[in-house]
Formats: sequence, C-alpha cells, structure tokens
Amino acid sequence: MARRARGNEDEPTLSAADFRALYRRLAAAARRGTDDRRGALNNVNPPQVLAGVREVRSGRTVSLARPIEDVPSADNSEPLQHEMTGHAADRIRVPGLEFAADRFRMNVHGDADSHIDALCHVIYDDKLYNDVSVETLTPTGASALSIDTAHDGIVGRGVLLDIPRVRGISWLEPGDRVTIDDLVAAEREQDLRVAQGDLLFVRVGHSRRRTEVGPWNAADARVGLDPTAMEFVADRQVAVLGSDGNNDTAPSTTEGVAFPVHVLAINAMGLQLLDYLQFEDLVPLCEEASRWAFLCVIAPLRLPAATGSPVNPIAVL
Repeated sequence: MARRARGNEDEPTLSAADFRALYRRLAAAARRGTDDRRGALNNVNPPQVLAGVREVRSGRTVSLARPIEDVPSADNSEPLQHEMTGHAADRIRVPGLEFAADRFRMNVHGDADSHIDALCHVIYDDKLYNDVSVETLTPTGASALSIDTAHDGIVGRGVLLDIPRVRGISWLEPGDRVTIDDLVAAEREQDLRVAQGDLLFVRVGHSRRRTEVGPWNAADARVGLDPTAMEFVADRQVAVLGSDGNNDTAPSTTEGVAFPVHVLAINAMGLQLLDYLQFEDLVPLCEEASRWAFLCVIAPLRLPAATGSPVNPIAVL
C-alpha cells in the first residue's frame, strides 16, 4: 500500500475553552457516584464477557504486546535493565540442583514498551479521576485508583479498528490524528459496531512504521486520537482503550494540554489506556477470517500501589 499521510496543517487546534467544555461533558457522562474507583471497568460485566467468548471460532491466540527491549533507541532512552544470576559463568559448581534467576528494572510509562495506565496516572487541575485527592499519591505508591483496581484481569470482546487499512495506507505519519469520522468509517468497512463493555483497540500503524523505518523520537512526533474522538468512545461505553501508539498525538493540537486524550480518558472518564501495543500479528488473522472482534484477556501485574503495569494482552480468535 502507498505510504501517505493525511495532512492536518490547516485544521484548527482545540482551544483551551473548548477542551475544558469537552472535559466537563465527558466527566459528567461518566459520573458513577463519589465512591467509584473502577471507572469504565464498570462497563464490562458477565454478559459482556460471555459476548467476547462467543467471538471465538478457531481457538488461535495472539499477543498484542511488543517484545520488551533492553537496548537504548531513539524512542527508548530508559530501556529494561535485565540482570541474570546463575548463568553459565556465574554457576556455583556443586552437584545437584541449581537455579538461573532474573532481576528487572524498567520505566513502565515510556514510549516503546506495551503498558496499561492506571486511573491514578493522570493529575489534572490538581485532582485524580472522580475528584480523588492527589494526597493519595505518596512516595511509596498510590493508595487509591492504582492498577490493582484491575487485579482480577480485564476480559471481554476485543474490537480492532484498523485506520491505515481503511485509509488505504501502511501507517499514519507522526503528527496525524484519528477522528470520529475515521472510527465510524472503520466500523462500516469492517462490518461491526463498537458496543458497551468492548475492549477497543485503534491501530494507527506506529508499530509497523517503527519496524520498517526504525525508531524515532516518539515523544516529539507520533499519531494519536483527536481529542474530540473521545466522544465516540464515551458514547459506545467501552471498558478500555488501546493503541499501537501513545493514544495522544504529538505535537498536541490542544491549547495548553500536552496529553489531551490521556486527560480526557483517564482523568475525566475513568478509562484505562493501553499504550504502545502491536497489532501486526493480529491483523492477518482478522483479515483471513474477515472478523475484527475476538475474545481478549488483559492481565496487569498485581502491583497494589502502582500507576501502571507492563502488559501482554492476548487475543483469542
């Protein structure tokens, strides 16, 4: 497919006033009571999980995560630090049983590794989701809205909207953004409708571009959703939102807000985000079956006070 981007140089940015109005609308629509700590996870319940199970046809499984890298690159200045003990040169030469072991250290919220953001990840106007106090964030971790909210896993009907496929290109170029019209067009082209409780994944081709062109500084230039596209997400009452990019466009087109989609999703709507996934193994299976919905299982690590977790979502087709 030809590689072209849809330019947005002449499109207006979202003013600070318009963004605040959008924030208030989405927050009001997502209001679930002052005690709510689960946010959009409330949208998925046993009937939605069973609907996901009914999408399984072949029983094939595929990962939606990137391999975690331990070498610095243009978009990953703090890669995984991996130390191994008990390796060949470190073995204790005694008869019988021995163990090889590992130690890991990583920046969970970087621009390369697949991860899920907890609802305590985004502070906006000095508060967290549902007006939870920032005082719940301490040097030892978060006492509210941590990733442990999802400790039972997130299971339901996964839906992939493939925006480059609909536009007839290999990937969207950094700086472009996905609009409501793109999402609706993908639904129509792929013959499905995003519904309540769905685990919505939006492919922009970031991972494929990185593989074919090489890493670049994604902090300065990347594809994401237009902030107004979050009205589509809110209207469909999805449970989580994921992308093979950061979900936010860079540079931001919103006045005064560098990560408007993160603010709207996490802070206003209580919607956990999955960043930097990869769908290149999933797309051929969806095309082969002419189906873009599947059972999906997301299992964050049990980190009781953390702002997020490395993640390896599994699609079952």
